[in-house]
Amino acid sequence: MTALPESGRAWFLVARPHGWPESGDVALRDVPVTEPGEGRILVRNLHFSVDPYMRGRMNDVKSYVPPYQLDKPMDGAAVGEVIASRAEGFAVGDHVVHGLGWREYAEFPAEHGTKVDASLAPLSAYLGVLGATGLTAYAGLFETASFKEGDAVFVSGAAGAVGSQVGQLARIKGASRVIGSAGSDEKVKLLTEEYGFDAAFNYKKGPVRDQLKAAAPDGIDVYFDNVGGDHLEAALSALNTYGRVTLCGAIAQYNATDPTPGPRNLALAIGKRLRLQGMIVTDHFGLRPQFVKDVAGWLASGELKYRETSVEGIENGFDAFLGVLRGENTGKMIVTLNSETH
Repeated sequence: MTALPESGRAWFLVARPHGWPESGDVALRDVPVTEPGEGRILVRNLHFSVDPYMRGRMNDVKSYVPPYQLDKPMDGAAVGEVIASRAEGFAVGDHVVHGLGWREYAEFPAEHGTKVDASLAPLSAYLGVLGATGLTAYAGLFETASFKEGDAVFVSGAAGAVGSQVGQLARIKGASRVIGSAGSDEKVKLLTEEYGFDAAFNYKKGPVRDQLKAAAPDGIDVYFDNVGGDHLEAALSALNTYGRVTLCGAIAQYNATDPTPGPRNLALAIGKRLRLQGMIVTDHFGLRPQFVKDVAGWLASGELKYRETSVEGIENGFDAFLGVLRGENTGKMIVTLNSETH
């Protein structure tokens, strides 16, 4: 057996940010690597995910996911290769998805890992289009928003990992119109030319409400919200009677230091009989088998496309996270630690 490394690096939260996270709020430290215990495996991480929701975990507030602890390694989705195993069903060389990202090596109970097939898709895809990100899009559109054929759909943050998949899934399943917002002309072009959106606009170039009205003159039936703020307010104005909203994210206010006002036109929800529902992907893991089957098929047929923004090196992991908060990623933001060997 190959000798195990003595140590690996991991990102620690050392101070709780006020507003935008800064470099002094985190530290990259060496931590010892230990042999796995009984029923456990040791994984060398190849890729880990950085996501907007992690900003909320840096605050010491009660939420649907526990906050990061000070002076402890941060965590999140990762995929890697088993380099030592004392668990039945897991062998050295297997690839697994697990929840101990932000570090080079992870040792954990085998039941907390899921084996994945590197021959079906690049391993990084299991953190995005075939992972929790993709399941968020799938469940949020089909289950939470009760999408049906013929619906007109608006997606904010549409060039991001979740939003780009939502729009494409709506198109594949027969939406009458798919509209997306993004933060650059390049991303707008990507939405219409590669992802098949019917219309898209750069929210930095004018009021969202005006641009959405121009893109959806007959209104919308579903709004998938990744942004909040002026996007949600605009969508409430554009939604048709009995419209549905999936409240997935509110990146526009994650770094706000003061309470952010709600939509000024929320009363529209009464007369229009709108349904606004929050969603957390962990409530929808029962959909995973059907999700993987459907999405793998659409990927194979070429109907579904995806992009990734990959940042090399664990030392650049925090900068990659800040990039997500600034909208610098196109598709899923991935931190790559080692080259894949399959």
